[in-house]
Amino acid sequence: MIEDEKTAATIDMAEDAAPAGSDPIAEDRLARLEAELAEAKSALLYAHAEAQNVRRRAEKEAVDARAYAATAFARDLLSVADNLSRGLDAIPAELRDDEKMKGLVAGLEATGRELDSVFQRHGITRMTVMGETLDPNRHQAMFEVPSDEKPGTVVQEMQAGYMIKDRLLRPALVGVAKAG
Repeated sequence: MIEDEKTAATIDMAEDAAPAGSDPIAEDRLARLEAELAEAKSALLYAHAEAQNVRRRAEKEAVDARAYAATAFARDLLSVADNLSRGLDAIPAELRDDEKMKGLVAGLEATGRELDSVFQRHGITRMTVMGETLDPNRHQAMFEVPSDEKPGTVVQEMQAGYMIKDRLLRPALVGVAKAG
């Protein structure tokens, strides 16, 4: 009887190892396993691609954060630069020539140059707007002026506009030509 059990076990093992096409159940199981394997490979590829995309996005966000971290601080410093410039422009010529005031004026001008230098080191640049066509992404039109210039051309700058690297920090406040 033990030999019959061994023979039966051998026959069962031979049936499991039989070539495909001889057993429809084995073929169905093989097809199901191949489909699962293909699905797992596809899911692995998608997961790998998504991980790469997340890594790239994180790297770009880190670069942007470093480049534009000082934006709010720079925006606040623009009012200091504006006030310093207004103060220097308000000094009359006779006070500039006065021996008592020359040191003060020279100090204020040096402060203005240093502030411009700091802005430049950090990628903050003043926009040149006079004569340009109005660009609502860079300029804020405050009024229109009858002019011989082409309508829509910037003819007056009320407040300077600034960029930080390639982004707008503050739009220029401008007057625009209109048909006269």
